[in-house]
Amino acid sequence: MRLYQIFILCLFYLSCNAKEEDVLELGDSDFDSIIAEHETALVMFYAPWCGHCKKLKPEYAKAAEDLIRNDPPVALVKIDCTEAGKETCNKNSVSGYPTLKIYRNGEVSQEYSGPRDAAGIVKYMKAQVGPSSKEVKSVAELEKFLTAEKEASVVGFFEKESDLKAAFLKTADKLREKVRFAHSTFKDVLDKQGVTDGIVLFRPSHLNNKFEESTIKFTGKSDADSIKTFITKNFHGLVGHRKSDNRQEFENPLIVAYFNVDYVKNPKGTNYWRNRILKVAKEFDGKLNFAVSSKDDFQHELNEYGLEFVKGDKPVVTARDSKDQKFVLKEEFSVESLTVFAKDVLDGKLEPYLKSEAIPDNNDVPVKVAVAKNFNELVVDNDKDVLIEFYAPWCGHCKKLVPVYDELGEKMKDENVVIAKMDATANDVPAPYDVRGFPTIYWAPKGSKDAPVKYEGGREVDDFVKYIAKHASSELKGFDRKGNAKADKTEL
Repeated sequence: MRLYQIFILCLFYLSCNAKEEDVLELGDSDFDSIIAEHETALVMFYAPWCGHCKKLKPEYAKAAEDLIRNDPPVALVKIDCTEAGKETCNKNSVSGYPTLKIYRNGEVSQEYSGPRDAAGIVKYMKAQVGPSSKEVKSVAELEKFLTAEKEASVVGFFEKESDLKAAFLKTADKLREKVRFAHSTFKDVLDKQGVTDGIVLFRPSHLNNKFEESTIKFTGKSDADSIKTFITKNFHGLVGHRKSDNRQEFENPLIVAYFNVDYVKNPKGTNYWRNRILKVAKEFDGKLNFAVSSKDDFQHELNEYGLEFVKGDKPVVTARDSKDQKFVLKEEFSVESLTVFAKDVLDGKLEPYLKSEAIPDNNDVPVKVAVAKNFNELVVDNDKDVLIEFYAPWCGHCKKLVPVYDELGEKMKDENVVIAKMDATANDVPAPYDVRGFPTIYWAPKGSKDAPVKYEGGREVDDFVKYIAKHASSELKGFDRKGNAKADKTEL
């Protein structure tokens, strides 16, 4: 290997490990003593073989770089539950990987329920330290607060104690993980804003535009619910910047334009397209929600609409209506085509996009193959009970289940029960089936297919048989209600 190649590899190795060094690796011998030294810490309990842990680690390390320099700092810790940290993991009731918990001064404060990407972890944990609303004492401090992050901010201006101030601080406590809050009682700050008892939402400067005001004053009742509603309605504006750490905040019906959204390297180019979307959004204000997203950051989401690769600079546009049905703008993007598309989504004139494998040519098999296009026929609209497994082809637990499930299909092939499976990575999973891991199995009794029950039992053939025998709408021909095989009358 050439010398310069070795040099480059060394630099790469050092840069990777520099990030890892910001994450504290602890074990049973030092966990309690060191964790107690930190006012706030996020702890990841992991196993080296865990796929989700491997995916999280680089994001965790990247977040640690930022959080260790925060004021006040937040420590990010990891502990191996298979080796040096077995006892600590047991004491913390860790049953799955990765498990994340927030500690304050050495004691567990709460389960971490935030995003799993670096930006999301940073935002969530920054909200965990210090007061929920920052007190600003001067005009300069307020300006610094408003420009410190490229996010909307909510600021309360109070000349004296009031019901509005109490409700504002209560709201800040509830929304601290999603919204940046500040407040001031200082005369210079209040005079500058011209507000003596009020709340103002400030949109970040990079999102300022001619279609909406950059600041909005709260005019509702002096209670926390009214303030929360005001923030939720106005926080992202007519066309919000939808990112991986805030995507859950955008509600249906929603139209999203994907393109090269980059407010660091190309803010002018980003706003060129966003302004055109704003023009359309203004026309539908209150009827549809709009957002822009980076096509590179959301390629996995674009795949769900059949968009494998997005060429060119123009936005591609998708939508979900109030029923969560999916739609794609098929015409080239323009203000005119987006306007027509938005109206058609609102009026229910479009054919929804359905991600689906082809319907099997022959489905006369013990374990039926469900795809999105035959799901209603096979699962919902038939007159039989259904046990359906949602799987992923790469899932080890799913592969282990295959022979068991095939045997179950054989045992149930003459019963009034359908045993089915569906590749949830290649097909849209319809509501109300909620699939967040693999395999996920549901029992759908006939006559109540709109309320399937998640199967939580064992994974052996006898476990499935006993469950089906007990819950079947009609007693099985081959098994009693306890799952015992009935005697074959031809042999008597």
